[in-house]
Amino acid sequence: MIPVRRIYPVLAAVMLIGIAVLASGCIGATSGAEDVAWNLTLAGETERVITLTDLRTLPAVEGYGYSVSTVGIKYGPNTYRGVLLADLVEMAGGAVEDDLIYVSAEDGYLWVFDTAQLQGEEFFTFDENLREIPAPPLQVILAYEQDGEPLAYEDGGPLRLVVITGTPDVITEGSPWVKWVDRIEVHRK
Repeated sequence: MIPVRRIYPVLAAVMLIGIAVLASGCIGATSGAEDVAWNLTLAGETERVITLTDLRTLPAVEGYGYSVSTVGIKYGPNTYRGVLLADLVEMAGGAVEDDLIYVSAEDGYLWVFDTAQLQGEEFFTFDENLREIPAPPLQVILAYEQDGEPLAYEDGGPLRLVVITGTPDVITEGSPWVKWVDRIEVHRK
């Protein structure tokens, strides 16, 4: 039988080795979002599939995104970079006044935009105290970067719909901020 005083140093050494192994796997690790194989389907008059790499080559916009959940939890402000939703809809054949744009995610979440929202209109906006304020110019983008880094999976990456503005102090309702977007579809009325 091994004396108890010899077991404690062995257990301590094993625990330290385990912690070192776990830490070494985390040091310098990236989200891996830049290496993710992710496809986005654009459907309308035409249907096409583009990769995350292809999406990053399209003209991009950048702005501040700040949202509030339906239970009042604020997320942001952060800077986001991505492609205008309106540009992606054009790639699918465009939209006319009464069309609806369905944005869906791999987890089954779906948000429907009208053409006014496609242009950044008709969103509720709030100040830091969550008091409704008049909406400044807004843009809806399919973001692939947050604060200069690839959008992490836990933040809705690699592609997340975001409502952006030119200043960090405007909060929008978070429901249209679809995470893990994999399909954008134009529906004619």
